[in-house]
Amino acid sequence: MKQELIDHMGLGTKSVHAGQEPDPSTGAVMTPVYQTSTYAQAAPGDHKGHEYGRVTNPTRTALEGNLAALESAQHGICFSSGVAATDAIVKCLRPGDHIVASNDLYGGTYRLIRQVFGPFGISSDFVDMTDLDVVRNAIKPETKLLWIETPTNPLVRVVDISALSKLAHEYDVVAVVDNTFASPILQRPLEQGADLVVHSTTKYLGGHSDVIGGAICTNDDEWNEKLRFLIKSAGAVPGPMDCFLTLRGTKTLQVRMERHCSNAQAIAEFLSAHEKVDKVYYPGLPDFEGYELASRQMDGFGGMVSFLLKDDSMEAATQVLSSTQVFTLAESLGGVESLMNHPATMTHASIPANERHAAGLHDSLIRLSVGIEDVSDLIADLDRTLAEL
Repeated sequence: MKQELIDHMGLGTKSVHAGQEPDPSTGAVMTPVYQTSTYAQAAPGDHKGHEYGRVTNPTRTALEGNLAALESAQHGICFSSGVAATDAIVKCLRPGDHIVASNDLYGGTYRLIRQVFGPFGISSDFVDMTDLDVVRNAIKPETKLLWIETPTNPLVRVVDISALSKLAHEYDVVAVVDNTFASPILQRPLEQGADLVVHSTTKYLGGHSDVIGGAICTNDDEWNEKLRFLIKSAGAVPGPMDCFLTLRGTKTLQVRMERHCSNAQAIAEFLSAHEKVDKVYYPGLPDFEGYELASRQMDGFGGMVSFLLKDDSMEAATQVLSSTQVFTLAESLGGVESLMNHPATMTHASIPANERHAAGLHDSLIRLSVGIEDVSDLIADLDRTLAEL
């Protein structure tokens, strides 16, 4: 199928076909794994578009085209992990530059910005991005990036991409959106004014908990050139098998997200009505603070649910985390299997306790990545576990 036709088709069709053509030499429908480090040249500089595997690879090129199409972007750049993608963006800053980021975001992003780049003279402030006045007051003359997560990790707060991007551009600041929790099936930040979109492709895009990867999508030619220079110079590239597995994952992205969303909605409603649950964080609940914004900004509410127990203690949370049979206690999210996570000691342990608490992240908070199993089995697993408290 011609790529110019795909540009005008739906997200489900793009998921399956964008960036890919049948292999010209064999007719293989699925993009092959080009497991090679280098490429033959007819003469110096006379090649077929690829010179060295660190710089480009045909399997990676197919994935980059696929992700760019899904995010309504001109450019997709793939990395060895989501953190590597974040690292590449921040590497484009210089000592004295400043970042404004969400105070409720992935702990690895906090660690990278504050603990890795802080000593190199890049300062940062982490603020509540649901309040535009707070964000405006945090922007300084030296601010270069506005780092947005929505929905946030782990409190699934929803912030206004369009309003924040507009605010960033008033001050000549680049608006970056981490779209990992939503995926492009549910939300496309470039369409709402953002400059850069970041993904941990490990999560929903790969979707099977069997590959690590990251990506950045943009319509900005200058950023594309800077990021590809860093790929060439710093080398944080995904291998061809990683790209193949991720491309395999994106083919079913739309149908998986539909199931993730419907299962998560049912589980959020179940937990909200449970006598031993104090609070549920899920954008699809009408009493959730960001419900109306999520309804406008997203095409679905996602597969991530967090909750607090009425017994707000580490002991009770630990009992729940250790007792489920269908949910698995593990890092990460976005796979077909349902996972349970304890942010305070796992994904967000690098954030100081006082900062976690100030952002509303309780030590007993439990985060669910709701998979695509039969929802009745997932609810029964949680019901049995909560009954044992």
